[in-house]
Amino acid sequence: MPERVKEVAVEEAERLKTLTSDAARSGAYLYPIRGIAYFLSHRSLWKPLTSKLVPTMTLGLGVTTFMFFFTYLPQAAVMAFTSGPLAAISAGLLVLSESSTMLTLLSKTFLIDDALIDTFDGVLLSKNSTDLVSEGRQIKAGGDPIAKLGKLMKKPFVKFTPKAMIRYLMYLPLNFIPVVGTVVFILLQGKRAGPAAHMRYYQLKQWNKAQQEKHIEQYRGAYTGFGVAAVLLELVPLASILFAFTNTVGAALWAADIEKQHITKEGTAPKLREQAKNAE
Repeated sequence: MPERVKEVAVEEAERLKTLTSDAARSGAYLYPIRGIAYFLSHRSLWKPLTSKLVPTMTLGLGVTTFMFFFTYLPQAAVMAFTSGPLAAISAGLLVLSESSTMLTLLSKTFLIDDALIDTFDGVLLSKNSTDLVSEGRQIKAGGDPIAKLGKLMKKPFVKFTPKAMIRYLMYLPLNFIPVVGTVVFILLQGKRAGPAAHMRYYQLKQWNKAQQEKHIEQYRGAYTGFGVAAVLLELVPLASILFAFTNTVGAALWAADIEKQHITKEGTAPKLREQAKNAE
């Protein structure tokens, strides 16, 4: 049994090493950063976010208050065994990160779903991918990219499910393991978040589940790189919602580049880095 466990551990380590290497070579992790720059330089993309500021800020205050009131002391007690005298600070940072994650999950489900779709589609229009966007909504004439967005014909984003929360809670204890546990937690979250960022793209392409899975597996490293960068940004306390929008912009820029370049599996790694650098 010990030999079998060791064998499995080695296999998993090798797989993780390959995945990490592919993610680093792909350059897809640059798209969330490019998304920030593109969002800040295109004021029309601010409209979906500003329309949701008041309700999301209210929800954020409520979630953060709730999390500190009910979870800070228990987590500080547990972290006293792993972080010693820094337990109070570590627990506070952990609660803030947890609050940011909870806020993002709840907001995407109940408040900003349509706003994120508008942002994604608006970026595609600004990158001249009108034909692609027209597969999922009506396009109006004139105006800026957001003003051109007409009635939605398809809504792809998956609503919050108990399964997603259960998965998050299962991974959460990893944060109690100094350094290594947090790294593994972020990698696991990033592996899921990467493909989820392109759900709108898959729908506009009219791909079925099998086609989506084939594409995701083909670019697993790139999606993990994107997802890890996106997760790290959305863990930033008090700024998670802003980064949810900029990550959506980054995902749309990547989708627009895929459409323009017709990336093949063989050319993924070098081209993704070049595309990310050229994204405006």
